[in-house]
Amino acid sequence: MAHVIDADTCISCGACEPVCPEDAISEGDDTYVIDADKCTDCGSCPPECPVEAISAQ
Repeated sequence: MAHVIDADTCISCGACEPVCPEDAISEGDDTYVIDADKCTDCGSCPPECPVEAISAQ
């Protein structure tokens, strides 16, 4: 199961992107997004998010 970023909560700070070992996180149109095909559910990104916008699905 891949992690997801809640678009309503994300503040586009970019803190999550550099910690992803799979390069699954990128800047989208309005917020950062996680590519479900690349995400290995490692759990590196949720602790980096200052607004807790990242969760496992």
